[in-house]
Amino acid sequence: MSRNQLRKGQVIELPIRRIGINGEGVGVYQKKVVFVDGAIPGEYVAAKLTEVQKNYARGKIFRIKKRSSHRLQPPCPVYRSCGGCQMQHIDYPMQLRLKRELVEEAFARYTGLTQLPIEETVGMDRPWSYRNKAQLPLKQGKQGVWMGMYKPGSHQLVDVGECDIQHPETNRLLEEARQVMEELGIPVYDERKGTGILRHLAARIGFATGEAQLVLVSRSNRLPREEELIHRLRERLPQLKSVVLNINPRKTSRVLGEKSRVLWGQRKIRERLGHLTFLLSGPAFFQLNPVQTVKLYDEVKRSAGLSGKETVVDAYCGVGTIGLWLADQADRVIGMDTIPEAVEDAKENAEINGIDHAEYHLGEAERLLPRWVREGLQPDVVVVDPPRTGLGQELIQALIEVQVPRIVYVSCNPSTLAKDCRLLLKQGYQVKRVVPFDMFPQTAHVESVTLLER
Repeated sequence: MSRNQLRKGQVIELPIRRIGINGEGVGVYQKKVVFVDGAIPGEYVAAKLTEVQKNYARGKIFRIKKRSSHRLQPPCPVYRSCGGCQMQHIDYPMQLRLKRELVEEAFARYTGLTQLPIEETVGMDRPWSYRNKAQLPLKQGKQGVWMGMYKPGSHQLVDVGECDIQHPETNRLLEEARQVMEELGIPVYDERKGTGILRHLAARIGFATGEAQLVLVSRSNRLPREEELIHRLRERLPQLKSVVLNINPRKTSRVLGEKSRVLWGQRKIRERLGHLTFLLSGPAFFQLNPVQTVKLYDEVKRSAGLSGKETVVDAYCGVGTIGLWLADQADRVIGMDTIPEAVEDAKENAEINGIDHAEYHLGEAERLLPRWVREGLQPDVVVVDPPRTGLGQELIQALIEVQVPRIVYVSCNPSTLAKDCRLLLKQGYQVKRVVPFDMFPQTAHVESVTLLER
């Protein structure tokens, strides 16, 4: 072994230069990048190495030799073990600054743009209790039914209790439901043994309407004692409007299965954003932070720069939120999604809001848009809001071929955003504006709205 070669268990000292995509501090030691959990840029730490690879190493703080003035004591009692939040130890103004830097660094790395037209991160006045939905796995313990989140890199369940980033009603919905399942002795799924039925509990609350929905994820299409289960849930949770059984029989890490059945109440609950009302079924995607969503969609509208004459394509449309938000300033809105329930929700949402110039289709944006372009569609603005993996190559090629004048890219992953922009920049597009949004305070996630023009 070389005298300078790093090894697991070794304690090294290094300055922390920046934040990593998962919220860890990043420094360099002997020309090797080192990720240090819990470290903050500007700190000087002694770190004990937990992993050493050819191009990088990982470690945990052994001692902080120079402490950041932005360091806080995390308020959550399970912050260290839960892993759901990565930045509770950093004050909020610094969190916003670091998230902006994540976007800047991604663009510099993948596009070479060092003078990025980026604005300050749009944050929250109160960065707590913002999530409208939670889905938590269950485990049968010696003392009863546990519910929580898996410790990072493990299958060890951590009881998160009253989670401070969840809406208080979401916390209450889940805890009351957990207690009812425990009282009725409904068997909890054991992945290792392949026994039991109930896998997850999911709850969603409408911030503006107060309507609540509970989704029970099961291996079976029936639960024992269903009538008594519904009676107890309705008795304890009067705000409930919908109880849905989602069936997921497969041995998979995916939470939701493909089929659902309404056990009681409505199939969908109502939520309002601004002047629009949305109907939401259990499996449908809807932004988890309604307060920030309004700000995000207003920025999409500003970037779209509509005059009322444009054809707008809403790729990855979900339940139609972005397209319907833009509809009052567009001539035509066309959306698509791969989830049948989401497309049906989008159609119904257009109808209940009196919007008759928006249409929604089932299918992948990567396949539908190129076909429509070949058939003569000439969109003026394309809004893309893809998953973390970014845009498909076929969709990028279609955008380039049709020479869409304006692309508004809503991203939840700075790296894939910058990689996709690199391809578009090579074909004559320019990045006109980037606005980071803090949709998930206390975590390392950052969303952004990027305007590209030819």
